[in-house]
Amino acid sequence: MNPNSLNLPPAPARKEKAAKAPDTAHISGIALAVFALIFGSGIVAAIVMDGKTADWVIALVLTLITLVAFFFLFGLKVAQQWEKAVVLRLGRFRGLRGPGMFLILPIIDSTPVWIDHRVMVSPFNAEKTLTKDTVPVDVDAVLFWVVWDAEKAALEVENYRAAITWAAQTALREVIGQMPLADILVGRHKMDADLQRIIDERTTPWGISVQSVEIRDIIIPQGLEDAMSRQAQAERERQARVILGESEMQIADSFAEASKAYIDNPTALHLRAMNMLFEGLKEKGALVIVPSSAVDTMNLGGLSGMVSLAQNQVEKEK
Repeated sequence: MNPNSLNLPPAPARKEKAAKAPDTAHISGIALAVFALIFGSGIVAAIVMDGKTADWVIALVLTLITLVAFFFLFGLKVAQQWEKAVVLRLGRFRGLRGPGMFLILPIIDSTPVWIDHRVMVSPFNAEKTLTKDTVPVDVDAVLFWVVWDAEKAALEVENYRAAITWAAQTALREVIGQMPLADILVGRHKMDADLQRIIDERTTPWGISVQSVEIRDIIIPQGLEDAMSRQAQAERERQARVILGESEMQIADSFAEASKAYIDNPTALHLRAMNMLFEGLKEKGALVIVPSSAVDTMNLGGLSGMVSLAQNQVEKEK
């Protein structure tokens, strides 16, 4: 079986490995400095006592100083401002230490887990997940979360970083399967809220709180994307035709309202016709098509001839 087909979350990053790093990974510079100072002092003391004190006394002093130096090397810890160290004594939970400098008993005490209390960001995705209307989609999201109880995060779950990634991915698949494609495309805010609620319910027993979930991208099949694009284009064309038809109706209503002013006033109608004809003929090269009925009823033939003669006369004078 191909492991890539299982849609497994990404492997834990280096920060996740640091969450269970051994004590030697947290040897601070202060501990190294104290170790060097004490060990160097022991060597100097052994040199000074050489020839003046018995060899067994020198060996005993040097051994004690070396033990004290190693005690501070492995027992002096420094946690950053955003860190908490989980201290176990002979395998049992002893308490939390940090931030700052603290001491533990080497060999007896251990700090196997260091908890980061900053807001963490975990990307996750769901590939080829079927929606409620059986459309496969790929969804990418980002999870923002924070550890509010370091004791629970260390003791209640083996690897809280990997666990929250798995919980987020399964919750995303669950939400996608309950929503049709149209609701997913237009209802990202609802998806974010549902995901935050579901993931927070699962991670609260681990001492982890989900602050927000954001959907980054939703990818649908190319064929369906083309079909939706054609559908949207057809919808826009339909709306354009409807708007054009409504405009024609409004224009017709305006003409019908204006025609009422010329019903009992033929002189005004003739003057309007003369004005329209003049406006059409005053432009050079203009072509005006006039219905024959208008020519007969309003004597537009004679009027057009008079307008043409007047226009030619004006051009000759120029």
